[in-house]
Amino acid sequence: MALITMDSIDQHWVTLNEGAQKEAEALGVSVTFMSPNTKDDAQQIECVNNAVAGGYEAIMVAANGPDAISSALKEAQSSGVKIVYVDSPANVDAEATFSTDNKAAGRTAGEEMLKALEAAGVTSGSIGIINVNAATDSCVMREEGFRSAFEGKGFTLLETQYGEGDAAKSQSIAENYITQGVVGIFGCNEGSTTGAGNAIKASGKDGIIGVGFDKSDAILGLIDDGYLLCTMAQNPDVMGSKGVEACVKALEGDSLGGVVSDTGVSVLKK
Repeated sequence: MALITMDSIDQHWVTLNEGAQKEAEALGVSVTFMSPNTKDDAQQIECVNNAVAGGYEAIMVAANGPDAISSALKEAQSSGVKIVYVDSPANVDAEATFSTDNKAAGRTAGEEMLKALEAAGVTSGSIGIINVNAATDSCVMREEGFRSAFEGKGFTLLETQYGEGDAAKSQSIAENYITQGVVGIFGCNEGSTTGAGNAIKASGKDGIIGVGFDKSDAILGLIDDGYLLCTMAQNPDVMGSKGVEACVKALEGDSLGGVVSDTGVSVLKK
């Protein structure tokens, strides 16, 4: 089996791979982690094509976007390769999907920020959102959920800015938001959240509520130091292990019916 995630650097994907490798060892199968170095559609398509050319029987994929990779996945399926989604699906039917209910988790993130703002006596103001891009399904759903928590609440949610999941780019975006006087910043993934926390830290300003997504050492450090309120921690190891299990069942001839399973989320605070 091949495991193709959006990149090979974020701790989220490293942990997902660890979960997959552990399950693969238990089931006596082999998983190759063959992800691009950076979030790039062309590189991800190349990984899919390489897996097909290399004779892999199943591909677990976290799609960078819902459409760009679709034709490559359809070609893989026509070659008899089984497709299972982990974290983020594309617009192609697959055996199964294991991901966070991102819209619900995004709403939870919004509710946590709202509670903190209200507890501080802040009932209005602008809020910045840093997302990866406008295409990645998981992150788009998180933003939708987050925005829904603020409907009718008296806050202004600014136009989303995109940092491509890069912590340095995201920090620059957050710094720009801070100069606009925002009361809160939401990061939609690991790099976005790290950038937001670093910008709040660098600003030296109190009272900006930072909320984000994913769990990394950098993010946990920013929460401990008080620069981020909380993060929505997914369970990428569960996505990886369940993905391998589903691939094995599909290869053994079981019909999984395209089932979508929520792998859960936890709110991590100081």
